[in-house]
Amino acid sequence: MSDKASTESQDRYRDTVFLPRTTFPMRGSLPVREPETLARWKEAGLDAKIAESGRDRQTFTLHDGPPYANGHLHIGHALNKINKDVINRAQRMSGFRVRYVPGWDCHGLPIEWRVEEEYRKSGRNKDETPILEFRAECREYARQWIDIQSAEFQRLGVQGEWQNRYATMDFASEASIVEEIGRFLLNGELYRGLRPVMWSPVEKTALAEAEIEYHDITSTTIYVAFPIVADPTPAQALTGVSAVIWTTTPWTIPANRALAYGPDITYVVLRADEVSPDSLVPQRARLLVAEERVADFCAATGIVSHHVLYTLPGDALEGAICAHPLRGYGYEFDVPMLPGDFVTTDAGTGLVHMAPAHGQDDFLLTRQYGIEVPELVQDDGTYAPWVPHFAGLHVFKAADPVCEALAEAMQRWISNGDVAAGLLARGTINHSYPHSWRSRKPIIFRATPQWFIRMDGKGELRAKALDALKDVTFVPEIARNRLTSMVEQRPDWCISRQRAWGVPIAVFVQKGTGEVLRDPAVMTRIVEAMREHGADIWYSADPAVFLGPDRDPADYEQVFDIVDVWFESGSSHTFVLGDDGLNFPADLYLEGSDQHRGWFQSSLLESVGTRGIAPFRALVTNGFVLDEQGRKMSKSLGNVIAPADVTDKLGADILRLWVVNSDTNEDLRIGNEILKQQGELYRRLRNTLRWLLGALDGFTPDEALGYDDLPELEKYILYRVSELGGMIDRGVQTHQWVGIYPALHGFCTTDLSAFYFDVRKDAIYCDARDSHRRRAARTVLDILHRALCTWLAPVLVFTAEEAWTARFGHEESVHLQPFLQPEAIWNDVELGDRWTRLRAVRRVVTTELETARRGGVIGSSLEAKLVLPVSEREAGVLGTVDWAELAIVSQADIEILPNAPSLYLDEEMSEELPGTPEAHGGPRVLEAPGEKCLRCWRVLPEVGTHDAHSGLCLRCVAVVEAQGPGASA
Repeated sequence: MSDKASTESQDRYRDTVFLPRTTFPMRGSLPVREPETLARWKEAGLDAKIAESGRDRQTFTLHDGPPYANGHLHIGHALNKINKDVINRAQRMSGFRVRYVPGWDCHGLPIEWRVEEEYRKSGRNKDETPILEFRAECREYARQWIDIQSAEFQRLGVQGEWQNRYATMDFASEASIVEEIGRFLLNGELYRGLRPVMWSPVEKTALAEAEIEYHDITSTTIYVAFPIVADPTPAQALTGVSAVIWTTTPWTIPANRALAYGPDITYVVLRADEVSPDSLVPQRARLLVAEERVADFCAATGIVSHHVLYTLPGDALEGAICAHPLRGYGYEFDVPMLPGDFVTTDAGTGLVHMAPAHGQDDFLLTRQYGIEVPELVQDDGTYAPWVPHFAGLHVFKAADPVCEALAEAMQRWISNGDVAAGLLARGTINHSYPHSWRSRKPIIFRATPQWFIRMDGKGELRAKALDALKDVTFVPEIARNRLTSMVEQRPDWCISRQRAWGVPIAVFVQKGTGEVLRDPAVMTRIVEAMREHGADIWYSADPAVFLGPDRDPADYEQVFDIVDVWFESGSSHTFVLGDDGLNFPADLYLEGSDQHRGWFQSSLLESVGTRGIAPFRALVTNGFVLDEQGRKMSKSLGNVIAPADVTDKLGADILRLWVVNSDTNEDLRIGNEILKQQGELYRRLRNTLRWLLGALDGFTPDEALGYDDLPELEKYILYRVSELGGMIDRGVQTHQWVGIYPALHGFCTTDLSAFYFDVRKDAIYCDARDSHRRRAARTVLDILHRALCTWLAPVLVFTAEEAWTARFGHEESVHLQPFLQPEAIWNDVELGDRWTRLRAVRRVVTTELETARRGGVIGSSLEAKLVLPVSEREAGVLGTVDWAELAIVSQADIEILPNAPSLYLDEEMSEELPGTPEAHGGPRVLEAPGEKCLRCWRVLPEVGTHDAHSGLCLRCVAVVEAQGPGASA
């Protein structure tokens, strides 16, 4: 038959084939369709319907960690909110009522800085602007960005109570925050003290650990000799000796008040017998350093040869006193040597200079010995006017002047015939150093009067917080160690900031005694006023309004420091949870791993400190987002991926798919190539849905068969559905979704598209409309459509809706459906194991078919006849399957080898053969005898045996004739 005649004959039967039909398009066109879907949901009131559908259910509450209302969303925001949305939607589709109230952090430096930038651009001076006017501008700035970010989150498909959002600048929120401050005030855990805190000279405020990031810098290092002026050793081993310290912060030398030694460290007094020409060490100087550090110290200071005069245990230094090397220039105080357990011999000299105003260990040790903490550095990072020799100098420009002063001091001490005192050597070191994450500038440790919450003492906040964490579930579990260690090691919580835009620490201090006023009635009046008027009332009202008639405002200092924004957001559970069906403690908090030192920790401490329990039952942590090369995103590198760009070009569903296909327990990577890969994965999922919809054209419930009436292949697919359903259930219960959606994608591509759909296309397209095999297949396809649409709905929120409404109409949203729950009977493990073996054999067969195709034996698999040799034992397993159907060939024969060992069964199953074993050959592929059916394309000998339809096989003849006389016209 000619090609033309063959084509005409095939066309004759085209309309008798049940080809897929669907309105679901091949191309997603997500950037266009997604906004249309959002508009349709809004018009239909979908959010209200979702809320109504969950009214009588048990509630699941994920409390939202508030982002700053400042700037457009970045990719970290998208990761965070999409993660939360997937979990919320999955919980809802598992039968829970979900209340998700999104929130915003509105106070603090990020917003204050932006408003100040606008001031600078317009030539305005913030210091000349009334504080209430400035705060009003900050409030308006935050309000605008809340609206913008809310729209951007919704464009990502995030569902929540957007009209019921919370913001830390709402009057009720501000009142609750002050009320929480009051709780710590009244229980005695809030106090004001002078302690070193991380201080930004640029922002002129204290910073929290969570506001710090680390960058490498090059610092000046110096070795400095402190002359010992009081020797407690019996042998006078320290007479004429200088104790040597090493530091990376020369600017702290003016603040030195002591030296620390290690009680368990061995020290030596060495004499510098010979020094290099450029060394600053005076020849024959006697110097005290740790024995372990001698070699490195001599190399660094240019000591060519030396002699050890004395070896001393650390505790022999008790009672030793040094002079400051700048004595005679305003530094006349003694410098005692104190034992410090924190001193090591890892670097330096084994002796540490103590500047109590500029280090935590320094402060604690010197305070223990009653040493005064000097305040030498001002809020802008310059030395105070009363600092000898360095007044007005910025500390970050002090290295050279300090080194010059110390070098001059050395010359002066030596010329006077005294021991070495001053600069011994200078160098540089490249090291990691804390920076403000806002200004990107280095910070300092600076002792200033601040407000603190005690971690230890009567309230035992640290111990209670650690105990509360024992009942919290961590995902991943390893995150427990991180948060626990941070709580164990943190100092008292510094909650005060010296800025204008925030919630004030609304307390009074008695001027005469310095005591904090702890009066419940006063605190109640403050909170009630703020609930009505907001925090601005603290700045505008007469203090007498708060203090009441029995107190004179002139006797009290009104505190205007604002509270740390981490305290604010950490208090958010008080004004969001616990009422109106929102669980307290929350079922879940979910944020990035940096929040172990931020929101997770502040929320824990705040809640434990005022309520005695953690505010969360579970914590989920995700990693950071990096570019495709594993680098941080930076405008300078040009590697920033903005969520809006992705939604505009590819669609939100692609971004959501990237989230669930990533290992969120670790740092994630994103870039154009990775998004391109996600687009390809999406295309495969969409094609799976499209084929299902097409193959289900015209399906009605009456067509469905019961489980017992299904062929084994269909039962196997349902077994795989039950396995995936179990994975979904575990994800819902554990909040651990890593790997689940990649497995679902693998099911769609490997189990369905490349296997089940391929095998069953012939039955669906060519069998009689009501054939048992076709009905069975479409029964399973119906289940698959419902399962995939609901399982994909938490992630592909727009595409799942499109695939659902393409079949059921817009009146019924997939987001009002529960997850498809597999029936218990589907979980036939034995059947699953059997078909795992059958599919393994099938892979061997398809390999042979491809070899035959490349060798020209066949053109397509339907031109093949398969001969499958099997042992007698294998025949019991493999011989019950229609291999022509399973391998998608036209004909297949099973060839039993009576005396061959089994090739395809488990080796551990013993088998005894009656005689000499014969070889077990592999599958053979032959050209199928017969003619090609014009309708189903199978090659069979029976084609041509029917006079009226000579081009059809007998199966197709029966189907065509059953369709009536016009079926092939």
